[in-house]
Amino acid sequence: MADVHSVSVKIGDIDLVFETGRIAKQANGAIYAHYAGSAVIATVCCGDAPSEPIDYVPVSVEYNEKYYAAGKIPGGFLKRESRPKDKEILVSRLIDRPMRPLFDKAFGREIQIVPTVVSSDMSHTPDIVAINAASCAVTISDIPFYGPIAAVRVAKIGDEYVINPTFQQMPSASLDIVVAGTHDGITMVEGGAKEVSEDDMLGAIAAAQPVISRICEAQEEMRRICGKEKLPLMEIEEKDLSWLGPIKEYAYPLEKEASFVKGKMNRYAALENVHGDVKAKFADLIAEDEKRSGEVDKMFEDMEYNILRASILNDGVRTDGRKVTEIRPITCEVGVLPCTHGSALFTRGETQSLAVTTLGTVQDEQMFDTIDGEKSYSNFMLHYNFPPYSVGEVGRLTTGRREIGHGHLAQRALEAVVPKKEDFPYTIRVVSEIMESNGSSSMASVCGGCLSLMDAGVPIKKPVAGIAMGLITEGADYSRYVILSDILGEEDHLGDMDFKVAGTKDGITAFQMDIKIAGVTPEIMRKALNQAKEGRLHILSIMLDTLPAPRSEISELAPKILTLKVPEEKIGAVIGTGGKTIKSIAAQSSAEINIDDDGTVMIYGRNNAAAQEAKRLVLSIIEEPEVGKIYKGTVKRIVDFGAFIEILPGKEGLCHISKLARTRVKNVSDVLSVGQQVDVKLIEIDRMGRLNLSYIDAQPNAEKGESKEKKD
Repeated sequence: MADVHSVSVKIGDIDLVFETGRIAKQANGAIYAHYAGSAVIATVCCGDAPSEPIDYVPVSVEYNEKYYAAGKIPGGFLKRESRPKDKEILVSRLIDRPMRPLFDKAFGREIQIVPTVVSSDMSHTPDIVAINAASCAVTISDIPFYGPIAAVRVAKIGDEYVINPTFQQMPSASLDIVVAGTHDGITMVEGGAKEVSEDDMLGAIAAAQPVISRICEAQEEMRRICGKEKLPLMEIEEKDLSWLGPIKEYAYPLEKEASFVKGKMNRYAALENVHGDVKAKFADLIAEDEKRSGEVDKMFEDMEYNILRASILNDGVRTDGRKVTEIRPITCEVGVLPCTHGSALFTRGETQSLAVTTLGTVQDEQMFDTIDGEKSYSNFMLHYNFPPYSVGEVGRLTTGRREIGHGHLAQRALEAVVPKKEDFPYTIRVVSEIMESNGSSSMASVCGGCLSLMDAGVPIKKPVAGIAMGLITEGADYSRYVILSDILGEEDHLGDMDFKVAGTKDGITAFQMDIKIAGVTPEIMRKALNQAKEGRLHILSIMLDTLPAPRSEISELAPKILTLKVPEEKIGAVIGTGGKTIKSIAAQSSAEINIDDDGTVMIYGRNNAAAQEAKRLVLSIIEEPEVGKIYKGTVKRIVDFGAFIEILPGKEGLCHISKLARTRVKNVSDVLSVGQQVDVKLIEIDRMGRLNLSYIDAQPNAEKGESKEKKD
């Protein structure tokens, strides 16, 4: 195999090996990468010919995991890998985000990157191998690419930053992030944490950079050894755009005025009016060439880009009139929906999340069947929905990669404060319905989701808020820059960095950063994180003014889960012969009862009343009769001298005819009937252990000596 080439780079004690020339040789680029027992085949292909010039890169990433990689067969009826799992979609996004900006739009061909996990030792995470393999495949291919990029996972375990921790190490980490970048600097960070400080986050990113540089060097060596000659970019002819001069001169002041109209929809309408008026005024000039209309549209885009960036850099004024550190007006409402377990409406400017919390039982847990290990279960999930009406558009209601990614980020932000299952044995589902969107609906989901959890009575450790930050720079060395708090949609699109930070008052719980430029300095990142903390604390203060702490009780509409302990010698009595007793309790109470070998009883009631009734029935089985106590009993038999009444499961007593009324009773059946439920008082346990009951002494007016005999 003379055409097989490989290079390796040592990360810690393990070699990351890139190999090509043996597998998938018909692809434009293919890499077999392995790191310990985890291996990925990454391929890249492109279309045969360029399409018409477009203003985006038509690249798709399809990360996929094969069950055979871990020696497993897919669960379920179909024994074939089918639609991508959420984890595969999330990893595809991790690969796409740092790579997409490094493709040239002028290439004009569709690009597909397919990293496939073919071996997993269930110890070393394959997603990191896949990111590096994907970059290397493109780097050695004939597809133009301004890379390579590389990625590592960083965990903080104790006081040490660990590069590429194992699955076994990650549960003990206080911080777990994926960091990607180029030789020049970091371009993407994503991950979660357990209330770490801003310094801890910066330290983790700094620890990643030297390793990323070495992985990039290995890919460049691979390119020198066997890289293909790059395909040409589309020739973009130099156009004479001098005809645009008078249009620009006329349009600029109108565009500038419209760019600062208050309100997103009003601003869009004002800009559309300007564009329409300008095109109408210069209709004859534009009509001279069919391509001129598109060039005018491009002129408007460039004009808006330059106007807004210049205003922020020179005047510190944003498109909606805010200062650079100013947060939009925030309103919070809780308990907005009448029949849900918890709900909140969080509105920040023109972004609004309706967040709803639902509490379920262990049967509602989310099961995960992946190649990472055995099947696992999660009792907390957050789902994010972005309907088209949230931006005033018509479209299909779908769950795409964006929805899954935003939901995952918000879930990470909140799961650090959700109570452990053993402390709060409920399955918790939060749904964020985006009602309006103009910037950072994922962070609105964090804030609304937190309030809905508190409204549902979930005893979270601390409240969590999130904020989206932006960056505008000028100059090759970024000597001038402005950091923006709480960015709008336009600022996300026109800015140089978008990063989201969520956390409590004491630290960060989730972090996501995408940098569109190279070489963002540690100084900029430190300032941005500190500014984000100020914004986060401001938002938290408003949230806590609305609801200072979780409600002390869960909703009466929520399932009620009760736990109690019975003596081990009583377990058999609770279960009964063939489960007869425990099934009877479930039927009577409409609750589900599970009992463990150690006597722990878990009661799942559809509401509080059902759970409490089941608890009463269980306790009645293990309870010993107590003289002087009033019981609700069931009449089992009637005899001439009285009635036998069951006051506890399997425990009957006699209510003598003389204890039915203050006056003489001729027939027991005049007062009681079989099956009737009555209150009776246990007045004696004789030497034989027999129970003697009184009906009349259990009545509310018994002390007055009055009798009130009536059938239910």
